[in-house]
Amino acid sequence: MNILIVKLNAVGDVVRTTTLLRALSGDITWITADASAELLRPLDTVRCLSWNERGGALDRQYDLVVNLEDDRPVAEFVHGVTHTGMFGAYLHSSGTVRYTDDSREWFDLSLISVHGRKEADRLKLANRRTYQDLVFSGLGLTFAGEPYVLPQPASTDLHGDVAIAPVAGPVWPMKGWAYYNELKMELEASGLTVNVLPRRATLLEHLGDVAQHRCLVSGDSLPMHLALGTGTPCVTLFNCTSPWEIYGYGIQTKIVSPRLEQFFYKRDFDPVATTAIRLEEVFDAVMARLSAPAISSDAATV
Repeated sequence: MNILIVKLNAVGDVVRTTTLLRALSGDITWITADASAELLRPLDTVRCLSWNERGGALDRQYDLVVNLEDDRPVAEFVHGVTHTGMFGAYLHSSGTVRYTDDSREWFDLSLISVHGRKEADRLKLANRRTYQDLVFSGLGLTFAGEPYVLPQPASTDLHGDVAIAPVAGPVWPMKGWAYYNELKMELEASGLTVNVLPRRATLLEHLGDVAQHRCLVSGDSLPMHLALGTGTPCVTLFNCTSPWEIYGYGIQTKIVSPRLEQFFYKRDFDPVATTAIRLEEVFDAVMARLSAPAISSDAATV
């Protein structure tokens, strides 16, 4: 089979979608954003094209197109791809972006949900299935804990016990947490080596930084996915996004804000959201994760 996957953003979402590479058989072409291409190009299981290179995907007919983006430019491009089967978002004859019935379990929770944004967010809050389970089942597959597929990390000079990734980013400012500095001081007072992850020139260096620690503390973010993909234990704080969509591979401790429902999928900023999780709870979770027996898992990097 010739298969086309279109998943551009965000990088963390691209990373978790790589589980499909372990379940789909055939020649796979993946169109992604420039930022994500760095993680996909080294893989020998996929032909990676950036969005700017998308014309290169028109060189063949596809038995299956998997479009996990929900915007019109991508739907318009996919409309021009010669294909037999379609899963995900597409351009309807009415000119609107819709999604195939077999992908509704995921897209009913999205911005293009037929139920509207308010109901989509309610369904998302009620959902208890992981992203992988929702997508796999729509494709007629069973998600059985297949690990991410990532390239080998770059070796860096940053090593330690605990890595902290405090940056939330402008899209989801309430993913941040107010007490990372205090957490760092308390962990260091316990004799641990703690590093705040720096900005790196490449994602492979960022991947290496995460992998060279015994535990990562962060919000629902790219570093979290890099930890899950490298088998690095992690403690993850969920202030405004779904903890249930994330599959933890037995190495993740999830700390869910008591105010999650109040701020669920809201993109503005309220300091109450970033202070609802107690410092003591996170400290105890990190110490417990560090003392937990190592869990053997399949290598996620190739």
